[in-house]
Amino acid sequence: MKTAVITGGLGGLGQALDTALRAKGWQTVLVDLDSSALRQLRDRRIPQQIILPCDLTDPAALNRLCDQIRNRIKTIDLVIYNAGVTQIAAFADSDLSALRRVFEINTFAAISMAQALLPDLRASRGTHLAISSVAGFAPLIHRTSYAASKHAVQGFFASLRSEERPFGVQVSIAAPSFIATNPDARPDQQALSRPGAAKDAVDAMPADQAAQIILRDVEKGRAFIPVGRVARLSYLLNRLSPALYQRLMERKITAS
Repeated sequence: MKTAVITGGLGGLGQALDTALRAKGWQTVLVDLDSSALRQLRDRRIPQQIILPCDLTDPAALNRLCDQIRNRIKTIDLVIYNAGVTQIAAFADSDLSALRRVFEINTFAAISMAQALLPDLRASRGTHLAISSVAGFAPLIHRTSYAASKHAVQGFFASLRSEERPFGVQVSIAAPSFIATNPDARPDQQALSRPGAAKDAVDAMPADQAAQIILRDVEKGRAFIPVGRVARLSYLLNRLSPALYQRLMERKITAS
């Protein structure tokens, strides 16, 4: 039985990816911050599902997590770097501590986990799957910190792809547009919240639909996966005319 590790396992997309993979016969390891919701999910004892709490921004906790995973499963075949936060606020109203927090969660946690599990994925000839965003390849107003962190994620994993190909390891990057995952999430004092809570979302798609698209294209070995109509159009338009994309994005998001 193949095993997938999914960070951000309590989020809407994480849950959808978990459900879709277990339906295909996979075992999953869901990782998220310790909380009552995570403990309730663990207490349900769902077949083929392991629940492990971890603050991925804590290096010691991350190392303990990886040891726990290795002790409980035979192989790690897929790691999905899905944990993340967004910040919806004008840069003028933000402070650098918030930007650093966004990078710690979205970027450095994923990079640290990729490094820790590199030998495991080489052994299984498995797959790194980074969940990026439209904001990972194009500008997005009122999301400067989020866009910067996702651009960094894409640059890292796109470069890692060339290094890991000789070891038979696949590296895929999925870039969804807006996904309706956490409509009731409330931002904290730094305007940070789980992704999927945007009030200015454009053509938001259901999480289960996004998960199906992502896993289908990973199975096909695709390196880059724009997820949804908005993501595909944004990718093409940003490549053809970045200035036109930016004008249309500003008009659409600002008016939402």
